[in-house]
Amino acid sequence: MLKIVDYESKYATAFHDLNKEWIETYFEMELQDFKSLQNPDESIINTGGFIYIALFNAVPVGACALVKHNDGQYELSKMAVTPKMQGQKIGQLLAEKIIQKAAELKIKKLYLITNSILKPAIALYEKLGFKHVLNFTSTYKRGDVKMELTL
Repeated sequence: MLKIVDYESKYATAFHDLNKEWIETYFEMELQDFKSLQNPDESIINTGGFIYIALFNAVPVGACALVKHNDGQYELSKMAVTPKMQGQKIGQLLAEKIIQKAAELKIKKLYLITNSILKPAIALYEKLGFKHVLNFTSTYKRGDVKMELTL
């Protein structure tokens, strides 16, 4: 049985490991990854963000964060689903949960940074209503696609 739950500190290792697994499959960990994944309570939760964990039979199989930045912008970030569970709409459920939370918080615009090789992820974001943004800078070396959702 699949369930999306609010983050608790007991999921910190799973949040780290799920994200590290997908990042290292396609790219390499960057300084910003280490900062947010090593202590998600401090870097995401305590700064006004939220994390959701997907559990399958009580085992963490996916994660996603709503990150509040110092400039007041919010980012859908750190979405990861373990490879053996991909293709089962877990990423979609996590993204929808983040969008729902953003709407509850009355956030006007949500953005994300991704990479052009991640075609299934981009297709999902487009399906959810995200639009491509041109001419942007990313704090990630791998970030060559920016998308925004107006709520």
